[in-house]
Amino acid sequence: MTADARGGGDDDWRDALEAAGELTPGIVERVLDAHGDRGRRAIDAVGEGRVKQYVDFTVVVGHEDEYIVEDGGCTCRDSQYNLDPDDPDQRCWHVLAAEIAERVGAVDHHDMYYSEVREFL
Repeated sequence: MTADARGGGDDDWRDALEAAGELTPGIVERVLDAHGDRGRRAIDAVGEGRVKQYVDFTVVVGHEDEYIVEDGGCTCRDSQYNLDPDDPDQRCWHVLAAEIAERVGAVDHHDMYYSEVREFL
């Protein structure tokens, strides 16, 4: 099956996920086709509830730190050093996780500022 026949293209999984409101096997396959291991890590993070929305930022909890996701960018090293910020198809798994969680209603909302949380860590 061609990418067009199954609705290929990087943005297509986003559109399909928005419409479905859940991660179906077909959408998971599209995410993995488009993003490989980054897509898998993003899906795992969403399933584990590691996407947090604060008043000021969206934060994705990684295995070593927490990363701020904002306007399609991220504070992680992968975003800073490996990915082209001008190419919307290149996103780290933290950004992908935030996009997925938002579309499936899996964002953990906190009515406080992230800076307040960081003071406790």
